[in-house]
Order: sequence, then C-alpha cells, then structure tokens
Amino acid sequence: MYEVEVKVAADLDAVAGRLDELGAERTGDVRQVDVYYDAPHRDFAETDEALRVRRETRDGETETRITYKGPLVERESKTREEVETGVADGEKADAIFEQLGFEPAATVRKDRRFYRYDGYTVTLDAVEDVGEFVEVETETNEGGVEAAREGAFEVLRELGLDPEDQTRTSYLGLLLDDAGE
Repeated sequence: MYEVEVKVAADLDAVAGRLDELGAERTGDVRQVDVYYDAPHRDFAETDEALRVRRETRDGETETRITYKGPLVERESKTREEVETGVADGEKADAIFEQLGFEPAATVRKDRRFYRYDGYTVTLDAVEDVGEFVEVETETNEGGVEAAREGAFEVLRELGLDPEDQTRTSYLGLLLDDAGE
C-alpha cells in the first residue's frame, strides 16, 4: 500500500474556515509524540527511510504504533510505502529498538485536527518548533499513485492553497533543519 501525501505550510484557522465552508467532516483531534530512530546498519537520512514509535492520545486514551516509511517513490508528492502496526507497550517497543542498537534521533510533537473531504484525509498540523501545515492524503495501490496525487492537488486548490508550495521534507527533517541553524 502507498500513502500519497501533499503538505504545505498554511494558516490553520483560515484552512479550517474553508473546510467548514466546503462541508468537510471533522473526524477528530489527536496529540502525537513520535520518536524517530537511527539504525545501526544504515543511514536512514541517506536511504530516505524512517522508523518511529508513535504515541497518539485521543480523548484521554493513548495508543502506540510502530511505523516504517520507505523512500519516496516519486518527485511530485510525498508518496512512499508505509508499514505500520500497533503495540501494547510503547516503553517496551523503545527498549527493544535500543537493545538492538537503534538510537533515538529526535522527537516530533504535534497537535492534529482531522477532516474528511472528497475522499481524502485533510490534516491540520501544529508542529512544535516547526510550524503549521496542512496535509492532504490517501492510500492507494501502486497503479493509483498519479490519480491520487492529482486529486490531492485539487483538494489543496479548493482550500485556497497552491500545490506548488508543497514541501516534501518530513516534520523530522524540518525539525532537524531548524535545530541545525
């Protein structure tokens, strides 16, 4: 399965107002804390991969998931293979990775508002120490990537955003770039 995602910096209040005008369905709010790991056997920055443990809190309940993200598969969006599974104990997941030589690289904290619009998930992200962004995404098989991307671009336009303004850099990359300045 491929996650097709486009992301642009934006004023979240303005976009939320436009989503309301369009009749989008608000589907929830979450707080996410993502711990990203460096691998002992290869450089994820060079291979454009990511491994994270995500703690997601919604309505006072926290769930933990492990996610592997493969390298980007096209230049026009943030499309990549993604493999994810839930775990019962995030602390033990962290301990397993660390025992295997994986080291925490950085932690990304964000507050997210989710909407459904025109078959896409639209996420309004306030990312600590990075900024405000809108993501439009969907999942598809390999043959549907181009159509899914073009649909995401159209959703951005309907929100008053320009697909040409997208960033393909992950929140982790943006956070690390800001830390290095």
